[in-house]
Amino acid sequence: MSQNSQVYFAAILFLLTYAIIVSEKIHRTIISLVAASIIGLTRILSAEEAIGAIDFNTIGLLVGMMVIVGITRQTGLFEYLAIKAAKQANGEPLNILVALALVTAVLSALLDNVTTVLLIVPVTFAITKKLGVNTIPYLIVEIIASNIGGTATLVGDPPNIMIGTATNLGFMDFVINLTPVVMIVYIFTVFFLRIYYKNQLSTSSTQQKNILSLNEKDEIKDTALMKKCLIVLLLTMIGFALHQYVHIESSIIAISGASLLMLLSREDPEHVLHSVEWTVIFFFIGLFVLVGALEHLGIIEVLAKYTLNVTGGEVLASGVAILWLAAIASSFVDNIPFVATMIPLIQEMGRLGNIENLNFLWWSLSLGACLGGNGTIIGSSANVVVIGLAEKRGNDISFWGFMKIAFPLMLMSIVISTVYLWAWYKFYSYIFLLGVLIIAAVIYLLLKFLSGKI
Repeated sequence: MSQNSQVYFAAILFLLTYAIIVSEKIHRTIISLVAASIIGLTRILSAEEAIGAIDFNTIGLLVGMMVIVGITRQTGLFEYLAIKAAKQANGEPLNILVALALVTAVLSALLDNVTTVLLIVPVTFAITKKLGVNTIPYLIVEIIASNIGGTATLVGDPPNIMIGTATNLGFMDFVINLTPVVMIVYIFTVFFLRIYYKNQLSTSSTQQKNILSLNEKDEIKDTALMKKCLIVLLLTMIGFALHQYVHIESSIIAISGASLLMLLSREDPEHVLHSVEWTVIFFFIGLFVLVGALEHLGIIEVLAKYTLNVTGGEVLASGVAILWLAAIASSFVDNIPFVATMIPLIQEMGRLGNIENLNFLWWSLSLGACLGGNGTIIGSSANVVVIGLAEKRGNDISFWGFMKIAFPLMLMSIVISTVYLWAWYKFYSYIFLLGVLIIAAVIYLLLKFLSGKI
């Protein structure tokens, strides 16, 4: 096959794969592996080149965090946090809505948003059943909160993991640069959701007492294991915060944390590894090979040149364009394959346009892809997971029912992000200081919450 034939073939294969992923006619893991196999069979990439295209830092980070969360899940810690939040809200349905949104957002930042909704949704059904209220508003709010919270850190959302591993950006880079705008977006979003659902959630005093009568400590199944998990989680987060300064990859930190917790817990490795979402891991592997073929054949370079011509190579214009493109695209297609395509494109834009510091463009991509996932029920993996869990319990959330609430809020978040990016570009030192202050305030409030003082 000639060079030109390979270019056209790879481009068609990519578009066809993308279309099938969007249609959901075939599981995305199967189609990504089929596409990667075709790349190998047609010799567009050799076996060595295909393996080289796989980002094992992303794979290692995902596996490590999945193992840590899988073991921690057995302790009942997450159920404890959800019930404690509901009791802190005094059993009032609207306040519980806000409390569960906060727990979801924080856990999504520290763990990842897919794992978080898997942990929070079952508890939500139990709480709303005792309250005698409609569960759907709570699920919609948790979907939105999970995507917002996941935007704040390196490990919160797969697009951020991919961006972080493809660049020299570390955990604290994401926290300091993205947490300020995430906090603002979260506050505005919850404010409007509270108004929207104000007259739809009410319950009796008896049902409120049902919530207050719950003992969150009863949810803790293994106190000794929970302490070990919290220690390892703390050490892992400290490792993430320091990894770029000690020059240790984030994947090594995650795998080390997972290995330490397996050693301390003495869990059966076969049982623990069942908690790893291998379908997600192999989806990434296939996707990396496919995108690697586009980069190898020069297709990414052509797209980068076109983008530079459109924006004139101006960083601010390019960043805003990437933000809005990512947001709209991620509302209607899964944000993971979109980001996988955009990463080498932005790197090529930097090379061709002689842009030494691409950080502004990375923050634009992160905000657009992660927040854009709130646009529709198929915008991110967390959305799809919640919809599936709801359907199993007879609570159907329609595409348009979700979109009429979430899409306007998504657009609002992107408008806020646009203003933030402009301020970041013009007044970076002030934004940096704001980020540090907000992080300190969040840590203080979380410690107060966990101590039961608020």
